[in-house]
Amino acid sequence: MAPFVFQCPLRWSDMDSYGHVNNVEFLRLLEEARVALFFDGARQAGVKSFEGELVVVRHEIDYKRPLVYRPEPIIVETWVTTIRSSSFTIDYEVSDEATRYASARSVLAAFDAELDRPRRLSPEELSWLERYRGDE
Repeated sequence: MAPFVFQCPLRWSDMDSYGHVNNVEFLRLLEEARVALFFDGARQAGVKSFEGELVVVRHEIDYKRPLVYRPEPIIVETWVTTIRSSSFTIDYEVSDEATRYASARSVLAAFDAELDRPRRLSPEELSWLERYRGDE
């Protein structure tokens, strides 16, 4: 398994009065990596059913080191750790070449917007998720 690697730029406005990237902005970094994986990455592989049909059930973030603005992008690695019939867990590492700034986890559920309720993952989706499956 190779994780999905996304390079995410930082914005000066991501920093707070303490001089480091605000904890809420870490959620934005994770969101951008998730969108790149499930919208762009899945679409390129021919899996379009994730678009608009995933909801976040839970987020966990462990902050390791302060992250400050710099012009170089941050690397967000993402991989799938658990797959269930209608939900799955993805893990993230937010880092650069030398430092890990945060580890995180999100639980996502497949959702049927028309019926306004969770749905089962399709065989196509399950197969695609397996490409990125790795250890916790």
